[in-house]
Amino acid sequence: MGLALEIARILLPLIIVCGIAVFVVFRMKHKYKKGTLGKKKSKGAQNLLDSLIPLGMMIGCAVAILFSIFFPISSLFTISLGAGIGLLFGYFAYEIYSKKGENYE
Repeated sequence: MGLALEIARILLPLIIVCGIAVFVVFRMKHKYKKGTLGKKKSKGAQNLLDSLIPLGMMIGCAVAILFSIFFPISSLFTISLGAGIGLLFGYFAYEIYSKKGENYE
């Protein structure tokens, strides 16, 4: 019984993060095929739009590291979940920012 719980504790963050990554990749692939990826008029706005997903992952990792410092949870567990949740939030930020303001039509 202890071995099964240990294996579940190891695989749970991997399964959650893989599910999030598959969702984001397939949504971006779908947007690419439809030709509805976000386009901004200014170069700076386009660079920000293109950087939102990686920035979300980095911020998620930083929050996870801080979380693992203050709470007795494994660093590997929190960093992997932080990166996955940051990926998801970065994707949502991409979606919101791509619909805002001055877009190419």
